[in-house]
Amino acid sequence: MNIKKVGIFLVISSFLLISNGASAAEDNSRYFVKTNSTFWKKSFNARHVFSGGFTADLTDFQLKLTKVFNIEIEPVRRLSILEPKGKSALRPVPTESVPWGVKAIYDDKNLLKSSGGAEATVAVLDTGIVKHPDLKNRIKDCKDFSSPARALVEGKCDDKNGHGTHVAGIIASDGGDDGKGIFGVAPETSLYAYKVCSNTGTCWADDVAAAIRTAADSGANIINLSLGSDAQSLLISDAVAYAVEKGVLVVAAAGNDGPYQGSIDFPAQDANVIAVGAIDSLFIVPDWSSRGANETTVSYVVEEKDIEFAAPGVNVESTWKDGGYVTLSGTSMSAPHVSGLAAKLWQKDSLTPSLSTRELLQKFASDILPLGDDDMSGFGLPQL
Repeated sequence: MNIKKVGIFLVISSFLLISNGASAAEDNSRYFVKTNSTFWKKSFNARHVFSGGFTADLTDFQLKLTKVFNIEIEPVRRLSILEPKGKSALRPVPTESVPWGVKAIYDDKNLLKSSGGAEATVAVLDTGIVKHPDLKNRIKDCKDFSSPARALVEGKCDDKNGHGTHVAGIIASDGGDDGKGIFGVAPETSLYAYKVCSNTGTCWADDVAAAIRTAADSGANIINLSLGSDAQSLLISDAVAYAVEKGVLVVAAAGNDGPYQGSIDFPAQDANVIAVGAIDSLFIVPDWSSRGANETTVSYVVEEKDIEFAAPGVNVESTWKDGGYVTLSGTSMSAPHVSGLAAKLWQKDSLTPSLSTRELLQKFASDILPLGDDDMSGFGLPQL
């Protein structure tokens, strides 16, 4: 072994000893490391492996090593749950068994109980889902991608935030064993509870991307993403493309940054994703619901940054982390209405179930003001 190689070996050995006890750099500590080297994967304690590299939480010392050995890196983006616009007090029983939003989807103001969804599985990528009485029979898989210590924890998806439980309830709450709880759009749907966001609601893009790929590989038919960012993540874009290629329908909240044109969040702005804005009980789009770029693109053809649908997102009652019920507003509540309807309408006998289901949603959409494929509501409100 020549002197140069000995020197490199000593540097790496020192790095291995130091990195085991060092903490990750506080700011932008997670990076995509652009190498497929097994040595660096082990040395940097790779979190998720993707095409062209891996992600890892790097210490300051490890960051210096990437410069010394000319290893290209880039920061991993953060996303967040789309914070609700308002929250009611916790209630032990729901105000009504079928919330107004579910009635709107069914186009039935007198609906007493929803039904369907048994042919579909929806993966909810969010802050987790608690075993609420109205959801415990719906959860079929539970994984935590958000743990700082481990990239994946099986059988753990507890929701200490509440957002994920609320979203899941809109999709599939089944009224509980006694039927006295609340009903979602498709109460026979199976749920994959994938915790990708911390209890404070922040989410690393690599964790989200890994969860999307896992959901696709595990047989999910629909993925609900009530989270977003104002900037694109290629890790997530690639994961969405992978899922769509495997026949998964991806639905995302448009964002709460309106009323400005083009204010739609990522990943909803991806043309592979169904982007959903909000409406209130009068079928009016609130000012805060993010807008797309529909009026600058081809009408009724989904393109990048287009809003595809608008769905109930104002004063929506659903399940909560403490076992009760709260009312929230936001496009985070709108997306699961569409995910639930997609589950109920899932075209399992089609050669292309996800594409056929998406086309059926578009066909069933009722135009709302302003008329046409507009920035606020796209095709309109999909209804039965």
